[in-house]
Amino acid sequence: MKLAIFGGTGRVGKQVCEQAIEDGHQVNLLVRAEADWMQHPNIQVTVGDAKKAEDIEKVLDGADAVFSGLGTDKTTTLTEFSEAIIPLLTKHGISRIVTIGTAGILNSRHEEGKYRFQTNESNRKLTFAAEQHAHVYERFARTDHQWTIVCPTYLPDGLMTGTYRTEVDYHPEDGNQISTGDTAYFAYKQLHQKDITPSRIGIAY
Repeated sequence: MKLAIFGGTGRVGKQVCEQAIEDGHQVNLLVRAEADWMQHPNIQVTVGDAKKAEDIEKVLDGADAVFSGLGTDKTTTLTEFSEAIIPLLTKHGISRIVTIGTAGILNSRHEEGKYRFQTNESNRKLTFAAEQHAHVYERFARTDHQWTIVCPTYLPDGLMTGTYRTEVDYHPEDGNQISTGDTAYFAYKQLHQKDITPSRIGIAY
């Protein structure tokens, strides 16, 4: 399999890259600056901007599926990326995309029709990042692509245990954290799933 990966230098994205390489897959990687660890025969690196369609398209060429670990980083990079990549996925005949979101864009359990970040189910006072992720979800929801948005809550650095809980469209009850290792492991597995139903998936211990 050839994977196009965006946000591959981040805490989750880098681990997805490592798993793909370990399994013998080819990785097309878009980065702002190349690092030593990217020197691998199965990694093809493009230095560019995830907000620019022409740079995104270079990475999509020949890809079977896409992973994005891009975050908001207090900018509109995430929403600009989503707007740019959606028509390119159609152009290149790529249906499968897995992205990392946030638990804030899952459904509220107690206030119908609202996201968690819009209610007291979320502890965050600032909502810019969640609003950016919500825009991405709403944009993908209007497509025919096979998308999955993995939505972790508090995300400390940590190893993969393989033991966690998931729930479609909702945050697992009483879950208060999930490691970067388990988030990457779960997201990577989603790239290989068959018969995909587009969905947001909450993940927590």
